[in-house]
Amino acid sequence: MSDEQDAVRRPRRETEWERRRRLAEVFGDGLPDVTSDERDPGERSEEGESASERWLKSQVPPHHGG
Repeated sequence: MSDEQDAVRRPRRETEWERRRRLAEVFGDGLPDVTSDERDPGERSEEGESASERWLKSQVPPHHGG
C-alpha cells in the first residue's frame, strides 16, 4: 500500500484547539476558568462564608428554612 492510500484511509489528527472548538460546539463552555484547586482554600466572602458554604446554603429547599 502506498503512503497516499494510507493517508486517505487514516483521518488527520486534529490539533488541540480544533478539539476544544469541536467539543465547545457540542457541549458548550461548561468549565470554569478557575478550578477549585487553583483557588485559595481559605477564600471567604465579606460575610465570612467560604464558596462551598454559600453553595451548600443555596441548595437548601425553601420548605426547609434557611
